[in-house]
Amino acid sequence: MKKGRDIEQDISKRIDFIRKVLADANAGGIVFGNSGGKDSALAGILCKMACQNTLAVMMPCQAERNFAQDMQDAKELANKFKIQTKIVDLTQTKEALLGALNSDICDVASINIAPRLRMTALYAIAANENRLVAGTGNRSETYMGYFTKWGDGACDFNPIADLTVGEIYDFLHFLNAPKTIIDKAPSAGLFDGQTDENEMGVSYKSIDNFLFGREVSDKERQIIEQYHRRSNHKRKLPLVFGDE
Repeated sequence: MKKGRDIEQDISKRIDFIRKVLADANAGGIVFGNSGGKDSALAGILCKMACQNTLAVMMPCQAERNFAQDMQDAKELANKFKIQTKIVDLTQTKEALLGALNSDICDVASINIAPRLRMTALYAIAANENRLVAGTGNRSETYMGYFTKWGDGACDFNPIADLTVGEIYDFLHFLNAPKTIIDKAPSAGLFDGQTDENEMGVSYKSIDNFLFGREVSDKERQIIEQYHRRSNHKRKLPLVFGDE
């Protein structure tokens, strides 16, 4: 957390930001993916505080945890903050796509289909109901490139993109978000048993320390810098002829 940060005042500024984005786009509402995780929780709460016409979409896709803990936590968040919800089961859609491809798809390619289908669903709803799609990525994940390009990385605006994971939790505590969401291990929920930190091989605390210029081990620094280098293309617009 930035030294001397007034969370209440910060929240007020984020609400103003969201309202301005909506007004500039002449949009009538917001839609976001409610995964049951920390980031979607904070983004969703802020969006609802800024706009009553906020829709939380739960989009389970194959993984058992999507239909169990993730769904339960997502519903608890929506109920507590009175956010309208919708469930879109993408399991058969993904299976149909894999069948249509009619070829062997590696695990990485298959796993990344789910977040891209989710963003397709969100943009279909947004276009149909004059809403904007709210992003839910945080600063720590963005630096590591720990998101799916054209999947959860796609959005019309993002009210939490500047916050590290540690700061996300500070805001959630302040807003009295559901304890189950705060306490569970961060996970993209793309497959059962997956956790972000185990997959990356470094903790979010270490990533945040690195971003704030604090001490990290040589091994942690090497992992963080390697992830950042390899994912550089994710943080840029597509290359076009003439750009050098």
